Amino acid sequence: MGKPNKKFAINVNEIWCKGCNICVHFCPKNVLSMTKMGKVKIDKPDDCTGCKLCELRCPDLAITISECKKED
Repeated sequence: MGKPNKKFAINVNEIWCKGCNICVHFCPKNVLSMTKMGKVKIDKPDDCTGCKLCELRCPDLAITISECKKED
């Protein structure tokens, strides 16, 4: 049995990210982490459930979550 198709796309605007770590803290699936430079990075994109907690909590609007189009 293969891995399920990715359902959500995570986009991070690194210029807007100030490294507050709020998105990392609120992600229920530990999809995000911080780089050594203090910016958010996407570690496990396939684990994203699309809950948008990171997007909703980001004070800088640096993260957007969008649903991927299903391929037939």
